[in-house]
Amino acid sequence: MYLKEQRQLAERIRAVLRSLYQIEVENVVLEQPPELAFGEFATPVAFELARKLRKAPRKIAEEIVAALGQVPGFAGFEVAGAGYINARLARGDFAQAFAHSGDVPPPAQALHVLVEHTSINPNKAAHVGHLRNAILGDTFVQLLRAAGQQVDVQNYIDNTGVQVADVVVGFTHLEALNLAGVEELMTELAADGTRIDYYCWDLYARVSQWYEAVPEKAAARKKLRLDTLHALETGGNETAQIAELVSTTVLRRHLETMLRLGIEYDLLPRESEILHLHFWDLAFEQLKAKGVLYFETEGKNKGCWVMKRASTSSPESAGSTAPPQEPRSESPVRQAPDEDAKVIVRSNGTVTYVGKDIAYHLWKFGLLGKDFGYLPFFRYSDRECWISAEKGVANHPQFGGAQAIYNVIDSRQADPQANVIEALRGLGYTEQAAHYTHFSYEMVALTPRCALELGYEVSEEDRARPYIEVSGRKGFGVKADDLIDQLIAATRGEVDGRHPELSQAEREATAKAIAVGALRYFMLRFTRNSVIAFDFKDALSFEGETGPYLQYAVVRVRSIFRKAGTTPEDALAAVADIDPAPYLSGEGSEGIWEVWLRAAKTTLLLDQCISTAEPAYLAKHAFQLAQDFSNFYRLHHILSEEDPARKKLLLATAAVTERELVRALAWMGISAPEVM
Repeated sequence: MYLKEQRQLAERIRAVLRSLYQIEVENVVLEQPPELAFGEFATPVAFELARKLRKAPRKIAEEIVAALGQVPGFAGFEVAGAGYINARLARGDFAQAFAHSGDVPPPAQALHVLVEHTSINPNKAAHVGHLRNAILGDTFVQLLRAAGQQVDVQNYIDNTGVQVADVVVGFTHLEALNLAGVEELMTELAADGTRIDYYCWDLYARVSQWYEAVPEKAAARKKLRLDTLHALETGGNETAQIAELVSTTVLRRHLETMLRLGIEYDLLPRESEILHLHFWDLAFEQLKAKGVLYFETEGKNKGCWVMKRASTSSPESAGSTAPPQEPRSESPVRQAPDEDAKVIVRSNGTVTYVGKDIAYHLWKFGLLGKDFGYLPFFRYSDRECWISAEKGVANHPQFGGAQAIYNVIDSRQADPQANVIEALRGLGYTEQAAHYTHFSYEMVALTPRCALELGYEVSEEDRARPYIEVSGRKGFGVKADDLIDQLIAATRGEVDGRHPELSQAEREATAKAIAVGALRYFMLRFTRNSVIAFDFKDALSFEGETGPYLQYAVVRVRSIFRKAGTTPEDALAAVADIDPAPYLSGEGSEGIWEVWLRAAKTTLLLDQCISTAEPAYLAKHAFQLAQDFSNFYRLHHILSEEDPARKKLLLATAAVTERELVRALAWMGISAPEVM
């Protein structure tokens, strides 16, 4: 609602500027004044025009205000200070419209958007760091869908990479198992109730240490890793079959883990198919034909196909010694080779991660000229999650061909992501490059207190640090399922004590809702470029900026309606019978308008979160709305209010809080239980 009025005012100001000064202003800046006493909007547009019009900003502001006239939804405009224009909403009309229609997202041009998130290597159990990726990605998917976008969710599976190769080395050399032996072991593990992803967690740490355990054998063991990796990439051998069996089984566990948090996927594209369907060959021809790649004949990259990095100059000016199609040794101008060029094809003919990623993203945008096969893989309650295959079934959903891409990948991958974008630009796909977003984020660590609670030995030095980094190779970290289990156990104790009247199933569902809400909100409340130090006590607190605090705010609001013998829907409908204006300003109105205005900004935050790719703004908005309601509730006694019209407005204030809080929480993947 607030966003709707903001856009309407901006358009009206643009029309006035065209009429008065024959000036076209693309973006009219609208701010919120420091105090509501000055109005709900303010614009410095007069200052921006002062030099061009050669007038004092205040004079320009006065002319604009005089020309604005009556704008629907606004009570008036005034000039403030040296030239600011303040705008006041017609509060009564605004409240009635908002109560009736809600904060409906404005229509947007629907795009086919592809969001890739989670992307855990299928070699061990998911850990707390993976949860940040998945929760960020899933929340952003909900935001895009709320804005009317068509969204496909993909979870890229690197099933032929070095991490899977390491686990295969563990099975074949540390455990001395062949394919039949691995199959038998997995059957035994399942019978004992031992999870394969947990088993691989320990095996991965063991093999990582084994590589370096005997210095004189380190080189041979590292070669074993490379040979295994090559066998995985080639396929059609027993080593690759072991990798397929293990990675697929671990992948199913990952999907089950994420489903506990309400996170689902549409497609699981795998690196094995990108390799075996020869996606790279098609991409390679495009890259050579457009001159994006060139063959280096000198320097450290001699014999490699390379491309300029995003931050450097073109290959020609960097000293390319050959045209893009075929290597050659002579060039009219001899310059030093570009030592910073990005290697895409190594001198031994193998393709780097970035090269395969370029091919993959050409497929994502529908620019490769080839497609995967598809097979159903994992069943959700209402649909299938599909996986890529060399040969699939005939009837399957359409994947790829996106108009915009968001890749939720940690900040350490900024350089590879930038190089993929640079390759798209070099190929002439500038529109696609402009709609490619690296949705980066920082790592998740543990507070020393959390590490101790998980049973880890923590040195005195580490206890003094703000956080301790997790390491899968060292086996140090918290598994995602263990974390979820501990959160549910902690909340279950609270729910059992507070609500013994509920059935066991109801208490379990409530405990899960609180635990999931705590975890998801904790991962979302920090901006993406912040390192998170996870802590059980902080996440589960019912006070402060936490998920349980927001859920409890909804529970408090709902209790008001139970005591009042009405519903939020009826309370909102009753606003039509009164004039809210007298109760939204002046004496005795403290905190009421603040709640209405904050609640009406939900779609503004939706717009901001999408435009900045930052879900933390929504988390902060929900917390501030809960705080505003708490202040309002402390000042106004809703149930004992004697003025019938005023009581209706107070109940409606609680109702808009409940409606917008529940919606904001839902976008964050958090449910609001009936009790806490």
